[in-house]
Amino acid sequence: MIDFRPVLFVNGFLLLVLAAAMGIPAVVDLLSDDVDWKVFALSAMTTAFFAMALVFGARPKGRASLTSRQAFMVPVVAWTLTAGFAALPFVFSNLRLGPVDALFEAMSGLTTTGATVIVGLDRAPKGILIWRALLNWLGGEGIIIMAVVILPLLRIGGMQVFRMESSDKSDKIKPRITQVAASITLIYAGFTGLAAVAFWAAGMSRFDAVCHALAAVSTGGFSTSDSNLAHWGTAVQWVAVFAMMVGGSSFTLWTGPWKNWRPKVLDDAQTHWYLMFLGAFAGVLALWQWAVNDMTPGVALRHAAFSVTSVVTTTGFVSTNYGAWGGFAHVVFFVLLFIGGCTGSAAGGVKIFRWELLFALAGIHLKRLLHPHGVFVIHYNQRPIIPQVLDSVLGFVVMYFFTFSVFAVALTMVGVDLITALSGSASALGNVGPGIGGTIGPMGSYRSLPDAAKVILASEMVLGRLELFTVAVLFSRSYWRE
Repeated sequence: MIDFRPVLFVNGFLLLVLAAAMGIPAVVDLLSDDVDWKVFALSAMTTAFFAMALVFGARPKGRASLTSRQAFMVPVVAWTLTAGFAALPFVFSNLRLGPVDALFEAMSGLTTTGATVIVGLDRAPKGILIWRALLNWLGGEGIIIMAVVILPLLRIGGMQVFRMESSDKSDKIKPRITQVAASITLIYAGFTGLAAVAFWAAGMSRFDAVCHALAAVSTGGFSTSDSNLAHWGTAVQWVAVFAMMVGGSSFTLWTGPWKNWRPKVLDDAQTHWYLMFLGAFAGVLALWQWAVNDMTPGVALRHAAFSVTSVVTTTGFVSTNYGAWGGFAHVVFFVLLFIGGCTGSAAGGVKIFRWELLFALAGIHLKRLLHPHGVFVIHYNQRPIIPQVLDSVLGFVVMYFFTFSVFAVALTMVGVDLITALSGSASALGNVGPGIGGTIGPMGSYRSLPDAAKVILASEMVLGRLELFTVAVLFSRSYWRE
């Protein structure tokens, strides 16, 4: 029988962090003379009460440690439990969202998906706006730490390549989590601060700058306006492009040692592929807009770079309605929904690292057709990739597209049209936010979808965020056996 106490103990501390975070929108609303500060204060006290109950009631004897089986359960319980408590302010605030809408909004925020059911953001209380941005930021940091600490040890989707050399080789999860978390949080907060200053210098108010910095670096995509980044001008949109690019890069490499004032991230093969994807697709779409839709070169490049970066990094910010760019652009953006950012970032999707290995594997198969007796080895950053990693990557990609298909079919069964179902499933699984079409497109909203569809999409957000197998393994009979 699995001991649940360490799992609940860890989640108790996570709820304490969430409760403390609720104090920020409470103060913002209090300073703005908005009565919703009471909602956040009460939600914080309720969350803190349950958190303390878990911390003291489930405290294990001796030093707390997690086995690999318990480590599978921690992120699943964490994202489910925190989303439930994070939804409280949405239910009891002046927005008066229903339970399903509130849970959808909270889950979208914590998984950094950025899909929203709220209409009227320009008139929404500041407390709610900063709370949505904080959910993005907290969820993004949690995702990065999970990708660096837990997933490599659990050998999910080829992540064992990024296993820290200092990690314990036994089945106990005992990496230097304190040092890792501290360094990631420091660089994460530093980039957020720089982004906020840049947004403010580009023309945003201080409040909007902070909210968008929190959402951009976390690749969350929650904005303070229904028009999203189209509400602001050229300078703000270019700042957002670079902030999203940083958010989609590997934070573990930013925290690594610099050589000759050059960050390690610039020498990483994954970063090169990442920039290549962004540059190639942005260039193609900019050329399309200039040649076919008569957009001036500067404007075409800005909107193409912004939109491609937003989708590839799974941020979901919008600078213009790219849904009106025509069928070619629709197909391109649908493909981009499956790309994703770098491993070790807050971005979702399949991830650049896996695509790099898949293309290398395809190249190896072509070489074997010409040289049947040849010996070919796939390398990543000058290191050979063992077959177990390739098997893990292939298994993940197959599972990814199978899950996308199943949830797309499920959405059509509850009354969602085909285009919305396909793009909605891809967007939720990749934690992108906007889909394609008039309903959930770049200028649309998920509000009009039936409640059943919102529950399906929220579930898919968690699956995509936790790399599928972390959740799927809990439904395995062998997981529960001794």
